[in-house]
Amino acid sequence: MTTATLPNVTLTTQANVYFDGKCVSHSFTLADGTKKSVGVVLPATLTFNTGAAEIMECVGGGCEYKLAGSDEWKSSGPGERFSIPANSSFDIRVAEAYHYICHYG
Repeated sequence: MTTATLPNVTLTTQANVYFDGKCVSHSFTLADGTKKSVGVVLPATLTFNTGAAEIMECVGGGCEYKLAGSDEWKSSGPGERFSIPANSSFDIRVAEAYHYICHYG
């Protein structure tokens, strides 16, 4: 099931802009202190590095992704998630805008 709303959040209004605007997100904190971000990746092929472990949840559009050390591209669409280990990286290919929630830790 795709997350549609997130109640009781504190939102950072300054956008995080990466890759010359190909990825734009906003960070927010839930009432329990959990940190997340929500954003969009525009059509591109990009490589992201992780500090903390991440779970990418697709809320619209779709992507293909490849985890570090793998040669296999996998698809992710609305309602689907994929996990990236801490201190790693992943490649993402987007043909149409990919809307996501990033769950950290």
